[in-house]
Amino acid sequence: MKSTPHFDFDRGVDRRGGDSLKWNKYAGRDILPLWVADMDFAAPPAVLAALEGRIAQGCLGYPEPWPALVDTVLRYLQREYAWSIDPEWLVWLPGLVTGLNLACRTVEGGVMTATPVYPPFLSAPRLSGRDLIRVPLRLSEGCWRWDFEAMEAALASDTRLLLLCHPHNPVGRAWSRDELEALAEFCRRHDLSVCSDEIHCDLILEDQRHHIPLAMIDADMARRCITLMAPSKTYNIPGLGCAFAVIADAPLRRRFTGVMRGIVPDVNVLGLTATQAAYRDCDEWRAALLDVLRENRDRVEAAVAAIPGLAMTHVEATYLAWIDARDLKVDDPAGFFEAAGVGLSRGSDFGLPGWVRLNFGCPRGLLDSALERMKSACSALKS
Repeated sequence: MKSTPHFDFDRGVDRRGGDSLKWNKYAGRDILPLWVADMDFAAPPAVLAALEGRIAQGCLGYPEPWPALVDTVLRYLQREYAWSIDPEWLVWLPGLVTGLNLACRTVEGGVMTATPVYPPFLSAPRLSGRDLIRVPLRLSEGCWRWDFEAMEAALASDTRLLLLCHPHNPVGRAWSRDELEALAEFCRRHDLSVCSDEIHCDLILEDQRHHIPLAMIDADMARRCITLMAPSKTYNIPGLGCAFAVIADAPLRRRFTGVMRGIVPDVNVLGLTATQAAYRDCDEWRAALLDVLRENRDRVEAAVAAIPGLAMTHVEATYLAWIDARDLKVDDPAGFFEAAGVGLSRGSDFGLPGWVRLNFGCPRGLLDSALERMKSACSALKS
């Protein structure tokens, strides 16, 4: 009988005093960092072993994606999402944010997105010289939803690109098929291309829920889509800089790769090596991780419900909690919690002041300590 391997998610990795952007932000201060989307767990053993094996080869020259790597990605997409793609649809990238910026340069015209949203969605259009239309998501009955009426009203005549976060960072929604079909119809009606950031697609926390790539809704949507994916968030390897776009439409793909020329570097060999190992050898590790993240999500939701002045909606995907701190009546909630010893992301960076984002991809002891600090600070404020 095959035994199930044990993965240690309780201990984490001590990243203090090293090269960690996440931990160095508060170096020398007693502040627990739960901000940037970077987990404190070690990468999967199979990924680490693959990297060690590749380094042992000795030569780290210019790589190109090899057939077995491409086949691994294709098999993974088929196995996880029943998504059959052709190898030529893949465009390798040194990071997903690079893909967002390329998409804004690829599609002529204005850009629309829904807020709150991951900050590069707000900066990429500006850096690309594109006008950006922000339409707030609608919070209704404890759930974040698309506001199609507001989107229709805000749409400009030259808008040609929708930036989609799917699953959504920071609100934690895993968009349903019905919602995706409605979005596809909106894009069809207004002749919009879509850049769909699906970097958190392997982090669905709801039982019996599955990620549906937007490009799979129908053939028309596949023609309109630039789908961005990466193993970096799920397998905690963002520092290796490896992502890819899936672009079925040949003219759209040619425009995208044309924008890359002379500007975007090739993916490094260790990033490609880690990607193959992650998608080929780490199913059991990911299943164990999801169990830990579900438990951590539940702890955060229970703690926030008991803290005066805070509220949040249910997290369906990602390891990020989007917390409403407006009832605290403080000018800067993130600064307030920093003073209490917890480093969170500012809601204003996502387009919604008064909120904070908490990363619960960390060992349970660290999370509990941070939640206790937040509770003490809010209780003292309200007393």
